[in-house]
Amino acid sequence: QVQLVESGGGLVQPGGSLRLSCAASGFTLDHYAVGWFRQAPGKEREGVSCISSSDSVTHYADSVKGRFIISRDNAKNTLSLQMNSLKPEDTAVYYCATALWGGSSCRGYEYDYWGQGTQVTVSS
Repeated sequence: QVQLVESGGGLVQPGGSLRLSCAASGFTLDHYAVGWFRQAPGKEREGVSCISSSDSVTHYADSVKGRFIISRDNAKNTLSLQMNSLKPEDTAVYYCATALWGGSSCRGYEYDYWGQGTQVTVSS
């Protein structure tokens, strides 16, 4: 049974850091493109960061370049997102997802399996 479970969200002050983790079960994560998406109330879902199955192509939204880092831990079958220098506008529910084909361009419709999301709130 395919399952993705996010963890690591919470409340953090502006300028702080947070590390999100996505645990996969029922399939081998490193065979597929994977990504992080976020959605704030009243706003469209956006691709934050995605990485190809070979790890040769990595995408970051312009708004997070230089602040966020996506990575895999193949031994643990997990995906992570290290978020630094957090801003209030980063506040959203963050989702991890896996694409069976494609997915490197970080378009949500290409992704087939999704986690339930974890809330990130950046506020003083």
